[in-house]
Order: sequence, then structure tokens, then C-alpha cells
Amino acid sequence: MGILEQIKDIEHEMNRTQKNKATEGHLGRLKGKLARLRSQLIENASGGGGPKGPHFEVKKSGDVRVALIGFPSAGKSTLLGKVTKTESETAAYEFTTLTCIPGVISYKGTEIQLLDLPGIVEGASEGRGRGKQVIATARTSDLILLLIDASKADHHRPILEAELENVGIRINKPKPGVYFKKKPHGSTNTIAYTATCKLTHLNEKLCKDILHDYKIHNAEIIIREDITVDEFIDVVEGNRAYLPCIYAYSKADQNTIEDVDRLARLPHSVIISCHWDLNLDGLLDLMWEYLDLMRIYTKKKGCPPDFANPFIMKGGGTIEEACGRIHKDMINKFRYALVWGTSAKHKSQCVGKDHVLEDEDVIQIVVKTGNQLESDRYKLEKDIKDRIRK
Repeated sequence: MGILEQIKDIEHEMNRTQKNKATEGHLGRLKGKLARLRSQLIENASGGGGPKGPHFEVKKSGDVRVALIGFPSAGKSTLLGKVTKTESETAAYEFTTLTCIPGVISYKGTEIQLLDLPGIVEGASEGRGRGKQVIATARTSDLILLLIDASKADHHRPILEAELENVGIRINKPKPGVYFKKKPHGSTNTIAYTATCKLTHLNEKLCKDILHDYKIHNAEIIIREDITVDEFIDVVEGNRAYLPCIYAYSKADQNTIEDVDRLARLPHSVIISCHWDLNLDGLLDLMWEYLDLMRIYTKKKGCPPDFANPFIMKGGGTIEEACGRIHKDMINKFRYALVWGTSAKHKSQCVGKDHVLEDEDVIQIVVKTGNQLESDRYKLEKDIKDRIRK
């Protein structure tokens, strides 16, 4: 029996099993088995035995990457041509785009690589229409942009979400608050289980049964929040991608104002029209917000800041990370930094390497002199000798 047949059998058994307290253990183990089979399906697709065709993966360029996913004829190629300088073939028939076409969006001093992926169909996660290769490319992105025809939103959106879920992509979800460490087998194999909060979907026996099905008999588990069985299985699998996602509803000009208003009020959603260039700036603003980027400017002593070439960093970045972006030896020579901007309490605040930066901050790095480096090296050697004597 093939993997697809086993998956269908397990899904059929789960559907006909009543959900109650007595069957939650059985359903949990079935979910674990289903996750293992789907992982095997993804691994087989990434091997060299699949059908030959055009390559979907492209070299990563720019500061961040956004994957554009949707059904055929949703307007992906048209959107790519509107927001980038790349021209992608468009036509009135489906599957016009047959390979991955990259484009670059220049926005707020940031280069955002936008990937126009071929349209996917229902069953893509099981290999229909080379859907596995298309969705697997999305795992390498920093943001997923689901482009959906507004007139078919109620039908297409759940299908796209299910296809991404089946290949291990969790959209707009945080990583579960679980510490899991698999240990090598020994003479005394034990599973150390600790829960720091009340669990309503899991218990110690169910967790151990799932791990035994994975042939894991020596591990440490610390659960810090009330998670579901599916989230625990995701932690055990360890290959899930947690990515932010924006739902962009295209062809708004072809729908009623009531439908447009309803879709615009949904979470993580934006309404656009490429034909009328409607709300494309709003889409870029939302992409910038979801990518959680910030621009950091540098300045030399006695010179004005360099506002032309900012460093692009993820939100919450520190001075230490900025030093690593400038040069790998900068952190070893770091003495202190001067900061101007919203993260500073006053102008030219003197901070250490743990200072958290904010968007459009200006920094000036002050490094140690040769004598100071030699003094630090002498102190380090002296400390080592003193410890050896003790």
C-alpha cells in the first residue's frame, strides 16, 4: 500500500471515530502517524526520482524574500509586473507561468525579492501539478503572499491554507512554547515530562505514547503553554516553518462593494485591483509591517549619517547584530556605540552591545585602540593563569 493510500485510510478512520475523552488518545496517535506519512511524502518529493521539469528554486537576492502563491489566473503575474520592473507573461488562459519568476521591489531603502510561483491546484501537497515543488519553495521565504480572486475567496482560501498546512507550513502562528530534546539511547531510557501550566488537550500518557510511536524512548519535554496534539506533533517533527502570511484579494473592481467590505475586514487581509492600481501602496505597507524590518543608518565621527545605504535588520535587533553586519571582527574590537533615534533616551546616547535598536536609528561604533586591545589580552591571560593556579 502506497503512502497516499495509507494517508487516506488514516483520514477515513479519524473521520468516523467519535471525538470524546475515551478516544482522544487513539486520535492523537493517528495524528502522529499521519504527520509521519506526510513527512515521508515531502522527503520523497525532494528526492531525484520525481518528474523532470523546470527548476522552481532561484538564488536568493535582496534583503528578504516573499513568495507569491495562488490559484491559476488569480493575477500573480500582473501583480509582479505592477510592483516590480520584471515582466512576466500574462494571458487569458490558466497556467501561463510554468516556472518561478523573481522580481525585486525597492521599498523604503529595502530590496524585497518577490517570487511569482506557478499556480497550484487542490491536491498540490500530494503532487498534483508539481505542487510540492511550488509550495516547498515557499518554505525558503520570509513572508507568504496568498493572492486570491475576490469572487472565489470563500472557496479558494481554505484550500490554499490546507495545502500549506499539509506540507508543514504554519501561517500566522507562533512556535509552540515547548522545550523538546531527544537524547541518545542508553541503559536507562526515560522520558522526562514537565508541564508548567494546566493542559486541556494533552496529558503525560498521550505525549509518551506519541513519542513511542516515533521510536523515541529517551527525551526531555517541558510544556509551557496549553497546546494541542497537533502542535505537540509539530514540535516532535521539528521541520515546521512558521511564516507570516497576507491574504491579498485581487480583482476587487469585479465584485460588489458589500463583498469587498466583508473581505477587507478579515484578519491579515488586504483588497487590491491591478487593473485600476487600487491599494497597491497599501499592500506594500502591509508587507513591510509583516516582514518586521528596520533601517539602521551609520555615521563616522565628524561626518553626517549615510542615509543612502541603510543596514536592513529584523525588528528587535541589537548593536551586537549590527556590528556583525558591518564586519565579523567589529564585535571583538567594540568599545561602545552612540545612538540617535527613537531607541535612545537622549541624543547621542552611549550604549553597550545589548542595546535594542529601532527603525531609522543612527549609530556610531567606537572601537578599542591598539593599546586597549593589548591591555584586554593581558588581563585575559592573567585571569587564565590565576584560575590554573587555583
